[in-house]
Amino acid sequence: MRDSALAFADTPPEALVNLAGESIAAKRWSEAQRRELIDSRLRATGGLVALCKRLQEVGEALPRVLVSASAMGYYGDQGDAVVSEETPPHDEFAHRLCARWEAAAQEVAELGVRTATVRIGLVLGAGGGSLQKMLPPFRWGLGGRFGSGRQFMPWIHRDDLVAAIQFLLERESTSGVYNVSAPHPASNAEFTRTLGQTLGRPTLLPVPAFVLKAGLGEMSRLLLTGADMRPVRLQHAGFTFRYRTLDRALAAVLTPC
Repeated sequence: MRDSALAFADTPPEALVNLAGESIAAKRWSEAQRRELIDSRLRATGGLVALCKRLQEVGEALPRVLVSASAMGYYGDQGDAVVSEETPPHDEFAHRLCARWEAAAQEVAELGVRTATVRIGLVLGAGGGSLQKMLPPFRWGLGGRFGSGRQFMPWIHRDDLVAAIQFLLERESTSGVYNVSAPHPASNAEFTRTLGQTLGRPTLLPVPAFVLKAGLGEMSRLLLTGADMRPVRLQHAGFTFRYRTLDRALAAVLTPC
């Protein structure tokens, strides 16, 4: 285990994958937590910039490629609009956070490293993440939509996320920004209904928007707003999703083998 990116200067890596950063939903967004959300991402990405500069200084080969994370929050609240990589963002904290994260990774690209930035949707996988936090009330039959339920929830099965990252690492023609979420985003109401059906539980208890706002403050926007984000560039590049529909993805995650 090495404690910093610079520790790899003596054994230059062929490729870099940057997913590091404080969980966006770990704590209420106090001023201190906002700073940590930003700083944790900039520290991790800045370490990769420093590593590449050090390799360049000593005449070592730079990594061939960097795949660096961002998130669907880049776009902010997009209402019902279909969102591609070209869609202008809505200016709010989640967008500004992602924009600074992406700008930091661009410094690696400016050194000549092929760089792909992945704007990731809600990751569905067993044993962690946002889905695991949602499961208890749904398992007890106490789940329901958030607010109106009309807001979109771009999602991706964890296996497809890993496969997409590997695809971008290996495909020399890829660079720039990629939306990494399944081709068929779900509204919150659809996600809720499908999760309940997969678990065999009712989903009749919606959570009013004012309750989420009172409990979570500005962080409630993660649950009450969204974007109908589509993986336009990833599919054009030739990537094939294994889990294209939400029911299949949730069944794979939640059904015992």
